[in-house]
Amino acid sequence: MTGAWRGLLPLTALLLGGADVRPTQEYLSPEIREAQEDPSRHPGWLWVEEGEALWRAGEKPCASCHGGIAGMTGVAARYPAVASDGELLDLEGRIERCRTQHQGEASFGRESEALLALTAAIALQSRGMPVAVATDGPAAPFLEEGRRFYQTRQGQLNLSCGQCHDDNAGRRLRGDVISNGLGTGYPAYRLEWNTMGSLHRRLRACSLGVRAEQFPPGSREYLTLELFLASRAKGLPIEAPGLRR
Repeated sequence: MTGAWRGLLPLTALLLGGADVRPTQEYLSPEIREAQEDPSRHPGWLWVEEGEALWRAGEKPCASCHGGIAGMTGVAARYPAVASDGELLDLEGRIERCRTQHQGEASFGRESEALLALTAAIALQSRGMPVAVATDGPAAPFLEEGRRFYQTRQGQLNLSCGQCHDDNAGRRLRGDVISNGLGTGYPAYRLEWNTMGSLHRRLRACSLGVRAEQFPPGSREYLTLELFLASRAKGLPIEAPGLRR
């Protein structure tokens, strides 16, 4: 991230309205934050390198339509987004659709190593850029669904997302600091997983934590929630591929 963007982050957080939403990197320990910025210390770079190879692989590779992967600059900052057929897609969903509809390939499958790798490599091209998802027009109904999910108490613990990520942001839970719950660092390498994982995997863990129903990765419930989380992060930087405890 450039020095100019770092200087703007505190002001951006204040202008987002409502809760004081801060970049997730501000909640990371100094050690994790430094490792996230250093490819030689970030295990997720193994997935990035695999993703860059996948970009060029196959009879009809991604590069045959899009050119070099650097051409994906800014793409991750705009997802989730509503496709022309009215379906809400996250970046993983967009990649899978490209494979099946334009490349004539089978889908990778959610949480597969290949999909995580290609998603990480594409997301890296937007690192440091501000989140810029569309929230009006066809996205508006999905946004409201995600907002309701975020605000609704769930599970046996009867907690909403906001009760942790707004009311208790900055406090410690099980040795970790509670952040504002943004998805800007995903896909991310989590030390507790010892591997790369998607935002939807993390959301499933949150659902499990409050003893609520866990939805499948790519479900409408998590897609709309992801859009709402991205709307909260508007103007804040993409950190993917992130490094998390």
